[in-house]
Amino acid sequence: MTKFYKILKPFIHSLILTFLFVSCDTFQRPVKVHFTGEAQGTYYAVTYYKKDGKSYQKEIDSLLKVFDQSVSLWVPNSIISRVNNNDTSVIPDENFISIFKLSQEVSKKTDGAFDVTIGPLVNSWGFGFTDKKKMDNNIIDSLLTYVNYEMVSLERNKIKKENPNIKLDFNAIAQGYSVDLAGKFLESMRIKNYLIDIGGEVLGHGTKPNEQPWIVGIQRPTEDKYGEYEIQSKVQLVDKALVTSGSYRKYYEKD
Repeated sequence: MTKFYKILKPFIHSLILTFLFVSCDTFQRPVKVHFTGEAQGTYYAVTYYKKDGKSYQKEIDSLLKVFDQSVSLWVPNSIISRVNNNDTSVIPDENFISIFKLSQEVSKKTDGAFDVTIGPLVNSWGFGFTDKKKMDNNIIDSLLTYVNYEMVSLERNKIKKENPNIKLDFNAIAQGYSVDLAGKFLESMRIKNYLIDIGGEVLGHGTKPNEQPWIVGIQRPTEDKYGEYEIQSKVQLVDKALVTSGSYRKYYEKD
């Protein structure tokens, strides 16, 4: 027994140390990581739990910056901006192509109720990048001739528009898509429990360490005299997405 013990002693010690390290890692409480930034002309906030507490803000910033260079109207030289300006040399990237195809699919399923060629109307009503025009039925009817998802297509990795006045606007779909991209990145880093918010587009995956759901507050759609917003209600999210943006943020009254 003594000889065998002397032979096995180093291995036994190694096994004990390995067990201790594994045990410590197993019972180590996840560290909360939270950071915020700017993307797509709005804010973003990411919260997740990871045992080593490593922050991936630089990676998220980089991912969202690349995304903005593709489909953000807030970037003058983005792919979508160049398409809208009829730049024939622009070549859509993977993000642009994926969102364009998804948009076309949703447009078909909704018989055109969802239409990313809404750009001319958005701008003329003052919700884009130009000043609001004096609108009447004649102007609206004129602009509607440029709004039709069937008048734009993707052919050989090039966007083809039947009329140069057609302008794309991915704002109704791009932010939600970017939230999914950020979530996929975190999952590739083996992060299963996270909450991502980009301008009111929220994705809650997994739970908090105590198995409690993520809590998202919905603001009351009225601004108080101090310019702050109250929380009207709270929603629990577990493996669900939620859009909390509201029309009370950008609006005007006429007559």
